[in-house]
Amino acid sequence: MTTVTLLTVSPPPGRYAVAPGRSFAELTAYYGPLATLRRRVTLTGASLTVPETESGSGSMSQSESADARPVFRFDLAGTMKASLVSEHVEPLADGRHLQLIADLDVRGVAFPVLLRLRVVRCAERRMLVVGSARLPYRLLRRATGFRLPWPRPATRLRLLLAAEFA
Repeated sequence: MTTVTLLTVSPPPGRYAVAPGRSFAELTAYYGPLATLRRRVTLTGASLTVPETESGSGSMSQSESADARPVFRFDLAGTMKASLVSEHVEPLADGRHLQLIADLDVRGVAFPVLLRLRVVRCAERRMLVVGSARLPYRLLRRATGFRLPWPRPATRLRLLLAAEFA
């Protein structure tokens, strides 16, 4: 008989930040199957806040359990000056992936984003995640005014993020 240990999806409660040089963000524009633009985006800051959970109370209401979820925040500069803040974090069935429903705030307009993160490593006070989000370019452009350079056609964008929270 073998024993399987499932990963803990989040580190102990507290606020975690990304050290300089320990993060990566990339924006890729696609027109059909072709990548028309690939740029590294400066990640000016990233943070993870894991709240305290009260295990003493037998049952939590929905608002209390919503307050007990971790909150991810990524601040982008350069081509896309924006911030991505998670509204809802849900661990997926395999225990190694997280699904974030987040708001991408570009020029003061919130654009909904579904970001899937893979937890590469989760140790005592450290968490390494890699993930991507697919964004429909036309809807993003209409909602926020974000535009790519004129000679670069695009139907969709992919935002790739990697960060080590410590």
